Amino acid sequence: MTHQTIIVLDFGSQFTQLIARRLRELSVYSEVWPPDTPTETLRARNPIGIILSGGPKSVSDATAPKCDPAIYTLGRPVLGICYGMQLMADQLGGRVAPAASREFGHAVVSVDRTQGAAASLFADVPDELRVWASHGDFVAAAPSGFSVVATSANAPISAMADIDRALYAILFHPEVVHTDHGLEILKNFAFGVCGCTGDWTMASFVGEATARVRAKVGGGRVVCALSGGVDSTVAAVIIHRAIGAQLTCIFVDNGVLRHEEANQIRKRYERLQLPLVFVDASSLFLDRLVGVTDPEKKRKIIGATFIDVFEVEATKLGDVDFLAQGTLYPDVIESISIVGQSSMIKSHHNVGGLPERMRMQLIEPLRELFKDEVRAVGRKLGLDEEFVVRQPFPGPGLAVRILGEVTPPRIALLQKADAIVSEEVKAAGWYTKLWQSFAVLLPVQSVGVMGDERTYEYTIAIRAVESRDGMTADWARLPHDLLASISSRIVNEVKGINRVVYDISSKPPSTIEWE
Repeated sequence: MTHQTIIVLDFGSQFTQLIARRLRELSVYSEVWPPDTPTETLRARNPIGIILSGGPKSVSDATAPKCDPAIYTLGRPVLGICYGMQLMADQLGGRVAPAASREFGHAVVSVDRTQGAAASLFADVPDELRVWASHGDFVAAAPSGFSVVATSANAPISAMADIDRALYAILFHPEVVHTDHGLEILKNFAFGVCGCTGDWTMASFVGEATARVRAKVGGGRVVCALSGGVDSTVAAVIIHRAIGAQLTCIFVDNGVLRHEEANQIRKRYERLQLPLVFVDASSLFLDRLVGVTDPEKKRKIIGATFIDVFEVEATKLGDVDFLAQGTLYPDVIESISIVGQSSMIKSHHNVGGLPERMRMQLIEPLRELFKDEVRAVGRKLGLDEEFVVRQPFPGPGLAVRILGEVTPPRIALLQKADAIVSEEVKAAGWYTKLWQSFAVLLPVQSVGVMGDERTYEYTIAIRAVESRDGMTADWARLPHDLLASISSRIVNEVKGINRVVYDISSKPPSTIEWE
């Protein structure tokens, strides 16, 4: 089935993928494409609308990404967001200039209802909106034919529109949760302007993903990297539906899993009847991590070791053509923009190319989805709720929750503390309310008193965040009684820990994981 599609051109915003994600919330299929995609390529895809994303550059920069100006005459509605608005103004004869006062963070936008064009984007939206802005330039003069439909204290043109050409632009980010009524604005563009009917669902995704895998694999063989989490589990089930016995799943115990996790995962996959090879490579991983303290080196070592282990196991299986992974959009955008310009935040072990010697292509059926979407797919597939609600766990495991060197004694300390966090959070009914909740072992020792004796032991930080998709997150306001229970149990039950602290930082500016 061919769905109505809105194409998002990626100019490098860290929020670009969220635009596509919000549109899919509205049952509108969306794809993210390179910013310099030729108009003829877009025409051949026949999108129902086009969105120009935000980005970190100034349109006056020599290296600023640009789109083909011919898209404005393609006959499809175009929405420019932030940088996308500035680019539209610049390319169509308007004027963009540095703002006297930059807008980063919340701003208040006033909609001008006297302009008829305001009805298109701002239907059923209040006259004043609290929005999320992120720009140092502003549109000083709109191009000919455009009406100014919204303003703010620091931006005289916060939104503009040319109804006759179906060109619209806003200087803030409707895709982030910090913008009030942002989803309604995107809905107005998709349904009111573009004429979308909302014909894309998770059920249709399952069928299409299965068909894509079957078509790509043909008669080949696939090995799938299973981690035990919802991402790789859903990916494996989709692939298994597509190709059956041509799939072999491999689970690797890397030595930095949670307490008793390897055994639990083994039993779970036996119940799912997925063809599984279980590999205990913990000694290899820990040997390679000896003396390593830099977080990016840890990630790269663990990623490279995964590849090495898979190469060995794949060789044992004979000819294997594809490696399957549960890669998601947030993994990709944090490592490097899929198609655009955004900066790398940190590497992910399951993102990127494979060594040439492996001669395997990647199969990533979930690469365009966010975590909550994957959970919805899992439910469509009939997976047990324990798979669906399992909190995200980083590919490098506890290695990026142990600040400093990763050693067996320090792993044991963190495993015990982390298990207590999980038990207490579940007992208090908070587990499914949180995006993630876990313990971090800090390379900090402090003085304490236990049984009238002086101690000098390690510190555990508790991290608990709420999020919809992992792209942004806020620290969870856990009840004090719950925090007290966690702290008391860790200090009393984990010998070597005498202090517990709570992390109250949000993403951004922090990341969810400490490393």
